[in-house]
Amino acid sequence: MLQQQINADFLEAYKAKRELEISTLRMLKASIANKQIEKKMSKEETLSDEEAIIVIKSEVKKRKDSAESYESGGRADLAQKEKEEVVILEKYLPQQLSEEKVRELVKGVISEMGTVNPSEFGKVMGAVMAKSEGTADGQMVSKILKEELNKSV
Repeated sequence: MLQQQINADFLEAYKAKRELEISTLRMLKASIANKQIEKKMSKEETLSDEEAIIVIKSEVKKRKDSAESYESGGRADLAQKEKEEVVILEKYLPQQLSEEKVRELVKGVISEMGTVNPSEFGKVMGAVMAKSEGTADGQMVSKILKEELNKSV
């Protein structure tokens, strides 16, 4: 289970006194606990790996957005810390598809759906994300999907 791995890695980082990893995993554990509370789960119950991955992806997105904000604000030091946290969190995510694979997936979904226009972006995006089963980066899918829909117009 993913939560057990996170807990084990947290303990290992704590014993080795790796501060950044400790703080990042502590925050992740808190986010997972908040999700369990939100779902009204008992302390003994754990989230499924799929639910935990959703929480992790959310935390990764927050850090990427923060890093962008810090960089645009001229705070490279804080941006770097956020990027380091992203690296730690991404260890718990499934291997992401390459840009070529995402493009193939997008083209495949578009051809399955027949003629689509840019106004159907949300419908196609949902289908692509469902088909990728969490292995495609949403921002990359969005960018490629916009390119492909604009080609067909």
